[in-house]
Amino acid sequence: ARLGASTLLIEKSGQLGGTTTTGGVNFPGLFHAWTKPIVGGVAWELIERVTQETGSTLPDFSQQKQRPHHTEHVLVDRFVYAMVCDEFILESGADCLFHAIPTGVSENGQKKTVTVACKEGTHELHAHVVIDATGDANLATVAGYPVRESETLQPGTMVCKLAGYDMDMLDLEQIQIHADAEVAAGRLSYTDLSWDSTGFSPQIIKESGRNANHIHGIDARTSEGKTRMDIEGRRSLLRLYRFLRTQPGLENLRFDYVAPECGVRETVTIEGEIEVTGDDYRSGRVWDDAVCYSFYPIDLHSSEGKGLQKHYLEEGTVATIPRRAMLPKGSTNFIVAGRSVCSDREANSALRVQASCMAMGQAAGVLAALAVRNSQTVIEVPIVEVRKTLVEHGAVVPEGQLSKAKNPSSV
Repeated sequence: ARLGASTLLIEKSGQLGGTTTTGGVNFPGLFHAWTKPIVGGVAWELIERVTQETGSTLPDFSQQKQRPHHTEHVLVDRFVYAMVCDEFILESGADCLFHAIPTGVSENGQKKTVTVACKEGTHELHAHVVIDATGDANLATVAGYPVRESETLQPGTMVCKLAGYDMDMLDLEQIQIHADAEVAAGRLSYTDLSWDSTGFSPQIIKESGRNANHIHGIDARTSEGKTRMDIEGRRSLLRLYRFLRTQPGLENLRFDYVAPECGVRETVTIEGEIEVTGDDYRSGRVWDDAVCYSFYPIDLHSSEGKGLQKHYLEEGTVATIPRRAMLPKGSTNFIVAGRSVCSDREANSALRVQASCMAMGQAAGVLAALAVRNSQTVIEVPIVEVRKTLVEHGAVVPEGQLSKAKNPSSV
């Protein structure tokens, strides 16, 4: 929209912000790598405006270390974030339609007709370029493009904020004894308390909630599956609530916040023109059509054992995302941005996070606007022009590996 393209953003819920707001994960990252910014543009403008509005402090990225990476996340007020997202849309000149979901796509040459289900009925909308940023490849699926699903899916998480207790007053050994008994009786699951399915961990108590539980075995790409995941997420919190309030020091436990929806880590990826693999990601491959960076570690949440497999990138290494991974195979003027770009499980577990998805989103928007302006398809737009335009709008584009950090962290 900032480039003058007529733009409509369709959102299934009543607010923008996605995982940060509706999913409750209000600590997006990673925007920096090895002390240098790697995600800028609209994404960083949004972060800066929210932190200015709330008076909060950004991490000191000049002291950035490789581990733990979560110290480089930016904590934002999720409610102000949603409001500022509205402001950004209105300022850009784009139109926005809440409480609507696309149900079909038909194509006539390069022109597309998107059928959208709204509260009052269905509408047909016409577009030159379509961008699927659903995270589940919903639009790509109804358009008939093939998608891939792994045999096992990463678990979801129902984010919450626990309050009403003093951590120093709790006897964790006694809580563990009682938790083990409740799990044995079938009234509690270890993953109600943490990511560890093998035994007791006080993770959710120590972190006062946050994203410290796992909801397993549900395919959330369908309405039926997402319904089940949201219900199971709240059931998990209810089991936790009922158990913890029986424990000394936790009698006044309360929820100060529960996310409107369960956060989803994995559903499907598209069959793209090219695939980003774990090896590509770990090596920091700079694709000839790379449009943005991604720096999150490989971060596979599992249904077994401790529940997390993590691999940090080597010093100075930053991964990139190519345009071709965002284009469904055989498509014309159809772009996918976010978690469902063409990637294997390892790479996807890293590039699925918020900052990376925001960077892909801006790249997709620029690509679409230039294609319309130039009367080209999205694959025909010169990558030099795409990168130049992104830079003009504050984005950081890949041009080779970042220089080595001055103070290397051990790997």
